[in-house]
Amino acid sequence: MLTLLGIPRFEQYVLNMALVHLCDRESHVGYLTRQLNATDGSVQQITIYLPHPEQQYDGMTLEAGLTQGYNIEVEAILDRSQICYGIPNGAQFVRVLRQKGIDQGFQLAAIGLFIRPLAILKLDMILNIEAAEYQTIAVRHPVIRDYPSDWEQKLNQFLQREIASEALPNLAGYVDRAMNSDYTPPNWAQISKA
Repeated sequence: MLTLLGIPRFEQYVLNMALVHLCDRESHVGYLTRQLNATDGSVQQITIYLPHPEQQYDGMTLEAGLTQGYNIEVEAILDRSQICYGIPNGAQFVRVLRQKGIDQGFQLAAIGLFIRPLAILKLDMILNIEAAEYQTIAVRHPVIRDYPSDWEQKLNQFLQREIASEALPNLAGYVDRAMNSDYTPPNWAQISKA
Protein backbone atom coordinates (compact mmCIF):
# COMPACT_ATOMS: atom_id res chain seq x y z
CA MET A 1 0.00 0.00 0.00
CA LEU A 2 1.22 3.48 -0.79
CA THR A 3 1.78 5.89 2.06
CA LEU A 4 0.32 9.21 1.06
CA LEU A 5 1.85 12.46 2.21
CA GLY A 6 -0.36 14.48 4.51
CA ILE A 7 -2.96 11.72 4.90
CA PRO A 8 -3.08 9.71 8.14
CA ARG A 9 -2.65 5.96 7.76
CA PHE A 10 -6.07 5.33 9.35
CA GLU A 11 -7.72 7.39 6.60
CA GLN A 12 -5.77 5.48 3.96
CA TYR A 13 -7.21 2.26 5.36
CA VAL A 14 -10.74 3.72 5.35
CA LEU A 15 -10.35 4.71 1.69
CA ASN A 16 -9.01 1.24 0.84
CA MET A 17 -11.96 -0.39 2.61
CA ALA A 18 -14.36 1.93 0.76
CA LEU A 19 -12.83 0.85 -2.54
CA VAL A 20 -13.36 -2.80 -1.59
CA HIS A 21 -17.08 -2.08 -1.12
CA LEU A 22 -17.45 0.05 -4.23
CA CYS A 23 -15.98 -2.63 -6.50
CA ASP A 24 -18.00 -5.52 -5.06
CA ARG A 25 -21.56 -5.41 -6.39
CA GLU A 26 -22.57 -8.01 -3.80
CA SER A 27 -21.63 -5.72 -0.89
CA HIS A 28 -24.07 -3.41 0.93
CA VAL A 29 -22.67 -0.46 -1.05
CA GLY A 30 -22.72 -2.42 -4.31
CA TYR A 31 -26.39 -3.16 -3.72
CA LEU A 32 -27.14 0.54 -3.17
CA THR A 33 -25.22 1.42 -6.32
CA ARG A 34 -27.16 -1.11 -8.40
CA GLN A 35 -30.44 0.28 -7.02
CA LEU A 36 -29.50 3.76 -8.30
CA ASN A 37 -28.06 2.60 -11.62
CA ALA A 38 -30.69 4.53 -13.51
CA THR A 39 -30.90 5.48 -17.15
CA ASP A 40 -32.39 8.90 -16.41
CA GLY A 41 -29.11 10.73 -17.05
CA SER A 42 -28.41 11.16 -13.36
CA VAL A 43 -24.95 11.03 -11.86
CA GLN A 44 -24.19 8.89 -8.85
CA GLN A 45 -22.62 10.72 -5.95
CA ILE A 46 -20.70 8.59 -3.51
CA THR A 47 -20.02 10.02 -0.07
CA ILE A 48 -17.28 8.38 1.98
CA TYR A 49 -17.16 9.35 5.65
CA LEU A 50 -13.76 9.28 7.36
CA PRO A 51 -14.68 8.75 11.02
CA HIS A 52 -12.43 9.76 13.89
CA PRO A 53 -10.33 6.65 14.71
CA GLU A 54 -11.56 6.68 18.33
CA GLN A 55 -15.25 7.25 17.53
CA GLN A 56 -17.59 4.84 19.35
CA TYR A 57 -21.05 3.83 18.16
CA ASP A 58 -23.98 2.31 20.03
CA GLY A 59 -24.41 -1.35 19.22
CA MET A 60 -21.53 -1.62 16.74
CA THR A 61 -17.77 -1.22 16.76
CA LEU A 62 -16.11 1.19 14.37
CA GLU A 63 -14.32 -1.78 12.78
CA ALA A 64 -17.60 -3.63 12.16
CA GLY A 65 -19.18 -0.56 10.58
CA LEU A 66 -16.21 -0.04 8.27
CA THR A 67 -16.17 -3.75 7.34
CA GLN A 68 -19.85 -3.48 6.36
CA GLY A 69 -19.39 -0.20 4.47
CA TYR A 70 -21.80 1.73 6.66
CA ASN A 71 -19.63 4.85 6.26
CA ILE A 72 -20.53 5.08 2.54
CA GLU A 73 -23.64 6.63 1.01
CA VAL A 74 -24.74 6.60 -2.62
CA GLU A 75 -27.30 8.97 -4.10
CA ALA A 76 -28.46 10.09 -7.53
CA ILE A 77 -27.87 13.68 -8.61
CA LEU A 78 -30.34 14.45 -11.39
CA ASP A 79 -28.85 17.80 -12.40
CA ARG A 80 -25.17 17.48 -13.44
CA SER A 81 -24.76 21.25 -13.09
CA GLN A 82 -25.01 20.80 -9.31
CA ILE A 83 -21.56 19.22 -9.42
CA CYS A 84 -18.70 21.55 -10.31
CA TYR A 85 -16.41 18.73 -11.40
CA GLY A 86 -15.90 17.19 -14.84
CA ILE A 87 -17.30 13.66 -14.75
CA PRO A 88 -16.61 11.45 -17.77
CA ASN A 89 -19.32 8.93 -18.66
CA GLY A 90 -18.64 5.75 -16.72
CA ALA A 91 -17.22 7.52 -13.66
CA GLN A 92 -18.98 8.38 -10.42
CA PHE A 93 -18.54 11.56 -8.41
CA VAL A 94 -17.03 11.07 -4.96
CA ARG A 95 -16.85 13.38 -2.00
CA VAL A 96 -15.00 12.49 1.15
CA LEU A 97 -16.03 13.97 4.49
CA ARG A 98 -13.72 13.88 7.53
CA GLN A 99 -15.01 13.89 11.09
CA LYS A 100 -13.74 16.95 12.97
CA GLY A 101 -13.37 15.09 16.27
CA ILE A 102 -15.02 12.50 18.47
CA ASP A 103 -18.82 12.97 18.44
CA GLN A 104 -18.48 15.96 16.10
CA GLY A 105 -19.69 16.68 12.59
CA PHE A 106 -17.95 16.15 9.26
CA GLN A 107 -16.25 18.56 6.86
CA LEU A 108 -15.17 18.23 3.25
CA ALA A 109 -11.82 16.44 2.92
CA ALA A 110 -11.71 15.56 -0.79
CA ILE A 111 -13.61 15.37 -4.05
CA GLY A 112 -12.93 13.16 -7.01
CA LEU A 113 -14.03 10.19 -9.06
CA PHE A 114 -14.54 6.46 -8.74
CA ILE A 115 -13.53 4.67 -11.93
CA ARG A 116 -14.96 1.19 -11.49
CA PRO A 117 -13.25 -0.68 -14.36
CA LEU A 118 -9.82 0.36 -13.04
CA ALA A 119 -10.87 -0.15 -9.41
CA ILE A 120 -9.49 3.30 -8.60
CA LEU A 121 -10.51 6.32 -6.56
CA LYS A 122 -8.95 9.49 -7.99
CA LEU A 123 -9.23 12.14 -5.31
CA ASP A 124 -8.17 15.72 -4.74
CA MET A 125 -7.43 15.61 -1.00
CA ILE A 126 -7.70 18.99 0.71
CA LEU A 127 -4.57 19.70 2.74
CA ASN A 128 -5.34 23.32 3.62
CA ILE A 129 -8.73 24.70 2.62
CA GLU A 130 -7.81 28.35 3.36
CA ALA A 131 -4.68 28.21 1.19
CA ALA A 132 -6.41 26.04 -1.46
CA GLU A 133 -3.72 23.36 -1.09
CA TYR A 134 -4.62 19.89 -2.20
CA GLN A 135 -2.93 16.65 -3.18
CA THR A 136 -4.20 14.54 -6.07
CA ILE A 137 -4.04 10.85 -5.27
CA ALA A 138 -5.10 7.62 -6.92
CA VAL A 139 -6.19 4.95 -4.46
CA ARG A 140 -5.80 1.51 -5.99
CA HIS A 141 -7.70 -1.54 -4.80
CA PRO A 142 -5.72 -3.18 -1.97
CA VAL A 143 -6.36 -6.74 -3.19
CA ILE A 144 -5.29 -6.23 -6.81
CA ARG A 145 -1.52 -6.64 -6.81
CA ASP A 146 -0.81 -6.58 -10.54
CA TYR A 147 -2.17 -3.41 -12.07
CA PRO A 148 -1.28 -3.12 -15.77
CA SER A 149 1.89 -1.13 -16.33
CA ASP A 150 -0.07 1.45 -18.35
CA TRP A 151 -2.90 1.99 -15.85
CA GLU A 152 -1.93 5.64 -15.26
CA GLN A 153 -1.87 6.34 -18.99
CA LYS A 154 -5.28 4.67 -19.40
CA LEU A 155 -6.65 6.65 -16.45
CA ASN A 156 -5.44 9.95 -17.91
CA GLN A 157 -6.82 9.09 -21.36
CA PHE A 158 -10.17 8.30 -19.78
CA LEU A 159 -10.20 11.50 -17.70
CA GLN A 160 -9.36 13.55 -20.81
CA ARG A 161 -12.18 11.71 -22.63
CA GLU A 162 -9.79 10.24 -25.20
CA ILE A 163 -11.10 6.74 -24.47
CA ALA A 164 -14.43 5.47 -23.15
CA SER A 165 -14.82 3.51 -19.93
CA GLU A 166 -15.44 0.39 -22.03
CA ALA A 167 -11.84 0.66 -23.33
CA LEU A 168 -10.44 0.39 -19.79
CA PRO A 169 -9.32 -2.99 -18.46
CA ASN A 170 -11.97 -4.48 -16.15
CA LEU A 171 -9.86 -4.93 -13.03
CA ALA A 172 -12.91 -4.63 -10.79
CA GLY A 173 -14.12 -7.95 -12.16
CA TYR A 174 -11.45 -9.73 -10.13
CA VAL A 175 -12.73 -8.20 -6.88
CA ASP A 176 -16.46 -8.38 -7.51
CA ARG A 177 -18.29 -11.43 -6.17
CA ALA A 178 -20.92 -10.97 -8.90
CA MET A 179 -18.21 -11.78 -11.48
CA ASN A 180 -15.73 -13.84 -9.45
CA SER A 181 -17.34 -16.37 -7.12
CA ASP A 182 -13.91 -17.30 -5.68
CA TYR A 183 -13.33 -13.78 -4.35
CA THR A 184 -13.72 -13.13 -0.63
CA PRO A 185 -13.54 -9.44 0.32
CA PRO A 186 -11.15 -8.52 3.13
CA ASN A 187 -12.42 -7.21 6.45
CA TRP A 188 -11.20 -4.16 8.35
CA ALA A 189 -8.60 -6.13 10.32
CA GLN A 190 -7.05 -7.47 7.11
CA ILE A 191 -6.98 -4.04 5.44
CA SER A 192 -5.49 -2.27 8.46
CA LYS A 193 -2.71 -4.85 8.76
CA ALA A 194 -1.77 -4.85 5.06
